[in-house]
Amino acid sequence: MDHSRADGRTTDSPSRGASAGVPADQATVRRSNLALVLRHVNTYGPCSRSAVAVATGLNKTTVTSLVSELQARGLVKETGPQHAGSVGRPGVALVLDGSRIGALGVEVNVDYIAAFATDLAGRVLADRRIGFDAMSSSPERSLDELARMIERTVADLDQLGVAAAGITVAIPGLIDTTTGTVVVAPNLGWCGVAVAERLSKADIRADIPIAVDNDANLAALAEFTSGVAAGTLDMVYLTGEVGVGGGIISGGRLLGGADGFAGEVGHVMVDPSGERCRCGRLGCWETKVGLAALVRMATPDRAYGMSRQVVRDPEERLAEIEQRRAEGDPRVDAALAEVGRWLGFGAATLVNLFNPRVIVLGGYFARLADRLIPAAQEELVRLSITGAADRCRFVASDLGFGAASRGAAGVVVERALSDPTAIAIRHPSHRGA
Repeated sequence: MDHSRADGRTTDSPSRGASAGVPADQATVRRSNLALVLRHVNTYGPCSRSAVAVATGLNKTTVTSLVSELQARGLVKETGPQHAGSVGRPGVALVLDGSRIGALGVEVNVDYIAAFATDLAGRVLADRRIGFDAMSSSPERSLDELARMIERTVADLDQLGVAAAGITVAIPGLIDTTTGTVVVAPNLGWCGVAVAERLSKADIRADIPIAVDNDANLAALAEFTSGVAAGTLDMVYLTGEVGVGGGIISGGRLLGGADGFAGEVGHVMVDPSGERCRCGRLGCWETKVGLAALVRMATPDRAYGMSRQVVRDPEERLAEIEQRRAEGDPRVDAALAEVGRWLGFGAATLVNLFNPRVIVLGGYFARLADRLIPAAQEELVRLSITGAADRCRFVASDLGFGAASRGAAGVVVERALSDPTAIAIRHPSHRGA
């Protein structure tokens, strides 16, 4: 789906350096060539300028100029001579730098707010989550809390000497990514919330671009790039939160749909006579398999929405369920069997529609996978088209509840690699031809 800036402005401007005063078509070509060289160094580094020229088809003079600009933007650095076994002067090896450029992903969910930051080379700089009752809070209060989380994390990056290149916000709902607006997020009770615009008015540095996207889509991207099924060209990621969403990778690409709303699997009706969902419909899949459903069945005295209850992080809720399971509470095993059955029921529809090789279970699904997967697989085999289920397996994510914020940070990294001119020049001595 489209991951362009949420505020609608382009990421290149004359103030950002080497393209100032250059005709638009030349600037576009240079931006494309900068990205070509940067991606090659990122993928194959350490490598010499000569090797880059051969691999990209650019002439050596152009590569030298492009590398100079990438160095000025803090994206590439030299590591010393590279001996390739050939006669002659060794070339100077280039590698991705990015150690002073950060990517920040944040998430607002029903019962927590999270932040995850890396540098462009993938080094984790921050990973935090706090319990927060977004379900019972107004959008304004939730975004105020999110802004405070962002401010603290950006301040931490500043102390490390790292400048944030961008922020991506993950929200469990339908998102208009071009404007950074939450169209509707049923479990948060949000409708028409201009997240990017609201955050732009907070005490966050104005030069940091802000984008907004669906949490399950971002988590699916994280799984595709660095999860247990990384590189699987056809996969489905399922969130295991109070709500249930899906991110669909088809042919190696995230399936967005005409309006970017593909993957709202939690609101597919599976039981017409079932309970009313927070979206207003009856029998949605998440009313059967969401964390709220499991908590209600396994620990009814701790169900979501009970008055005078301290808001707890989902990890704490799971710890209590596991403790009761260890103590032999029959309600826990019965609840897990029921959730597993409905998980397989809904997954069968996804397998019949998208024919994935892997269904990655995230969030609480992953934590309780040893009990959920056998029941889900049995139901999947029973209901799927003959043969399709045999070639599809459930796997538990190892990214925990941080998958969406990790994927959100990954989107910022991808943007920097795709458009190096979005990163400000750090060394004024660069002239940029």
